[in-house]
Amino acid sequence: MGGAVRIGILGTGVVGQTLGGKLVELGHEVKLGSRTSANEKAAKWVGQHGSRASQGTFAEAASFGEMVFNCTSGMVSLEALRSGGSANLAGKVLVDVANPLDFSHGMPPTLSVCNSDSLGEQIQRAFPDAKVVKALNTMNAGVMVNPSSVPGDHDVFICGNDAGAKSQTSDLLRSFGWRTIVDLGDISGARGVEMLLPLWLRLMGTFKTATFNFHIART
Repeated sequence: MGGAVRIGILGTGVVGQTLGGKLVELGHEVKLGSRTSANEKAAKWVGQHGSRASQGTFAEAASFGEMVFNCTSGMVSLEALRSGGSANLAGKVLVDVANPLDFSHGMPPTLSVCNSDSLGEQIQRAFPDAKVVKALNTMNAGVMVNPSSVPGDHDVFICGNDAGAKSQTSDLLRSFGWRTIVDLGDISGARGVEMLLPLWLRLMGTFKTATFNFHIART
């Protein structure tokens, strides 16, 4: 991924703000998108990150970005992306960081879709002209942008139908400091990485921290 690019991020929560901050730090221009252009969390984030940071609606962020990140809550991701506009996403790499966590029955959350489908696949079907890449959904936001916060070598998983989109995403991940990127094939690989979330949540409860990650040891 050569040079700075414009990146639109849908979602103003911890994940969106953390990724956006790292991308600004790396020299990219980032627009944080939400339902309204006057979102207070986005405004505070912009104030903290200087001239390369901006905010707008989902549609404005999607239009702005040469590359787009979905950092919305998984249960509303499709709605948010529709607000972003299919025309604004067409032809672009759409990195899906969301998980289909359903909190409607309390804690721990369940998955709203699993086994034979995934949120990543649902997004690809809904936006066939976007190049959806599932990535970064199996870890805490701080680990996403600072893999050295976890000692030793550990892994980030990606999957998607477009080889060029996965290559572009991998270049960006390497700029974050990732060394081991495991390509799980087409977008149906999102089923596996999304189904890691119940295990991740259990591990967080066991370890009493979110600063950990998965590593695949093999011969």
